[in-house]
This record gives sequence, C-alpha cells and structure tokens, in this order.
Amino acid sequence: MNRTHENGPITVGLVVGSSRPGRRGPAVAKWVAETMAGHPAARAGELTVELVDLAEQRLPMLDEPVPARFGDYRHDHTRRWSSVVSACDAFIFVTPEYNSSVPAVLKNAIDYLDAEWRGKPAGVLSYGARGGGQAAEHLRVILGEVGMTVVSGHVELQLFTDFQWPAESAADPTAHARIAPAPERGAELALMATELVDAFRDAVPLPVPVR
Repeated sequence: MNRTHENGPITVGLVVGSSRPGRRGPAVAKWVAETMAGHPAARAGELTVELVDLAEQRLPMLDEPVPARFGDYRHDHTRRWSSVVSACDAFIFVTPEYNSSVPAVLKNAIDYLDAEWRGKPAGVLSYGARGGGQAAEHLRVILGEVGMTVVSGHVELQLFTDFQWPAESAADPTAHARIAPAPERGAELALMATELVDAFRDAVPLPVPVR
C-alpha cells in the first residue's frame, strides 16, 4: 500500500460514482458521512472522510495516450485526479446501478489511474430498485483489477424500502426521495468501516513507484 502518511487519521475517500442531473448519490454520500462520523475510529480521531464527487472532477473520457500503469500522465486533469486519489488511504464507492452495471463516469475515473489505487482497501455501497447488486458485483471485479483490497462488508440500498417517497410522486423517476435506510443498513456500513480500518492497518506498505 502506498500510504499517504505514517501517523495521523486514516483518510477514507467517499466516491460519489454518478454525475446525472437529479442523481441520488450526494444524498446517499451524506448519509454515509454522517453515519461514519459515529464510528469508534472516527470518534477517536483515527478516521476521517473526504468527499470525492466525480461530477465535480469533470474528467473527460479517458484521453491519456500512455496506459495508466506507466504513470506517465500528459494532462493536467489527470494529474489533479491523481493527487485527489493519492491523498486517500481507503475508499468507499457509492454507485447506482445503470443497466445492470456501474455508471460510465465511475469506470472512466478508475481507468485513469493505476498505482494510486493499488493496495488500498475499498468498500462498495450500491443503490437501485433492487439494491444495485449487479453494479456492486461488477465494481468489485474492476477494483480488484487495479489492485485494491475489496472488503467483504457491503451495503445495498433499495429505492423503495430505504428511501421515503412523497405519496403523490412515488412513481415519478424524477421525484426527490428522502433517504431513510433501514436500521440494519447502518450496522452494515459500520462493519464495512471496521473492515476498511483493519485492512489498512494490516496491509504491508508498498514502495511508492519511481516515475
């Protein structure tokens, strides 16, 4: 693992993996951040959460001429993205399910980099009509390919049980629902956070590659 520090709190990057107008990702990420704040490691000052919203990163479709594994970045937006990811020790990826997989913006952001991901623990939180399980499954494979350690704990939020919809607009796909996860979702997220902290502490540091 390429650690960002030797001491101090573990920084968990909370990746909002969608960019669609009207997306529910920011609301889900807010719930994750609020829930994580109550984790024992956070209360002890050993863990912090950093929001990483892909809509704000505005990465174009992958336009680097050299494969990411070589770390020879030619564009400023890639170098900025590299700095954002390098500053985090672990990640929680928040993804909706689009056509049984992850949004293109999330896959694109992962493909931009290589060494910055490797060895770092990752957790997956998906949401969708049925919980986004297929997106989560695909994302675990993608994260494994870039050398991340994906923890077993995971959270799946279902749109019709973990969100509250206005009665008059329950069938409206553009309606704004309030996130209201079932109590067990908080316990599942707490388990994921514990596994991320344990995976980080147990990891053998990897040398930072020379470029």
